[in-house]
Amino acid sequence: MGQVSPNPAVGAVIVKDEMVIGQGYTRPPGSAHAEIVALAQAGKAARGATMYVTLEPCCHQGRTPPCTRALIASGLSEVHMAMIDPNPIVSGKGKAELESSGIKTYLGEKAEVAGEINEAYTKFITTGRPFVTAKFAMSLDGKIATRTGDSKWISNEESRRFVHHLRYQTDVIMAGANTLIADDSRLNFRSAAGRGGTAHRQPLRLVVDSHGRTPPSARVFNKPGKTLVAIGPSVADSRQAALKAVGAELLEIPLSDGRVDLARLLEVLGERQVTSVLVEGGGTLLGSLFDLGLVDKVIVFIAPMIIGGKTALTPVAGLGVATIIEAVKLERCRVTTIGEDIMLSGYVRHI
Repeated sequence: MGQVSPNPAVGAVIVKDEMVIGQGYTRPPGSAHAEIVALAQAGKAARGATMYVTLEPCCHQGRTPPCTRALIASGLSEVHMAMIDPNPIVSGKGKAELESSGIKTYLGEKAEVAGEINEAYTKFITTGRPFVTAKFAMSLDGKIATRTGDSKWISNEESRRFVHHLRYQTDVIMAGANTLIADDSRLNFRSAAGRGGTAHRQPLRLVVDSHGRTPPSARVFNKPGKTLVAIGPSVADSRQAALKAVGAELLEIPLSDGRVDLARLLEVLGERQVTSVLVEGGGTLLGSLFDLGLVDKVIVFIAPMIIGGKTALTPVAGLGVATIIEAVKLERCRVTTIGEDIMLSGYVRHI
C-alpha cells in the first residue's frame, strides 16, 4: 500500500492440497501484478489449484498484459476474488472471462477488508479525485497546542510512529502554510513502523500557501522527493522564483474567498493521478476542507492530557456549522489504544 499508486494494492495467494504454492503482491506501475508474481512462484503446480486475490483480475491491456489470460493459461481451477474492480473497463468483465474459460469464481469473501485496502483507488477510479484523510492529534479537551503555540508533543511516541505508517501508505501529505511555518514540518515518512517492507518512493509533499509565505529555508524543501506548493495567482514573481530555486513545484490555483480553491486543487491532484491525500493541518486548512465537504476519512489521536486556555488552538477551524444537526458525522468508527493514547478513525457520512 502506498507504493503502487495509481494502481490498486493487490495480494494473491495460490493454494493446492492445502499448501500455499505461490503468493505475490502488485509491484510499482509497469511491473508485474500480484497474480503474475504468484503464478511465477507456483509454476506448473498452478494447474488445478485455487487462487485467492484481493481484487478482480484485470482483463485489459495496460502497462502490462491482462492477468486473466495468464490465469486461464495456468490451468487454475478456482479463483476467489474479494471484490469486483470498480474500474469501468474491468468491472465484472474479468470475472466473466474467467468463468467463460471454465474457471470457477467466487466473489465477496473478505470484501469489507479488501474495500478498505483499496478505498483510495476506488474513489479515484470512479470520480477522478483523490481520497482525503484528515489526521490530527489533540488533547482530551480538544486542543492542538497551548496558548503560546507549543505543541510538541501531544501524542505519544508510539502514535507518532504509526503516523509514519500512514504517511508511507499515501500519495500526498498536505499541510497549510501556517502549520509549516510554525512547526517547520518535513512532511515525509522516516519509518514504516515495521510494516510494508522497503519504500520505493516518498509521498509528494504539498503546502497549501495561498499568498506564498512559505520560507525557502523550510525543511520541507531539503528532503528526498518532490515538494509542491499550491499558490494563488497574485503571488509575487520574486516569491515564486525563490520557491522554485529550492526545488519547489508551484501549482497556481484560483482563489475562493481569498484562499486556494481546495476543490479545484483536488481536481488538479486527480489529473496527476494522485489517489490519496493525508491532511495534517492546521485548523484553517482542515476547517475549510470540512466546510466544503471534501474529507472522506478522519483519524484522530487523543492524548490523556488537559491543556485548557480559551485561546489555545483547536484542530478544526473554518466556518463550522450553525446547528448540531448539521455537524459532520462519522460512521464505521473504530477505537483503539496506542500506549495511553486513543486512536479513533471513521468515515465521513456523505448525505
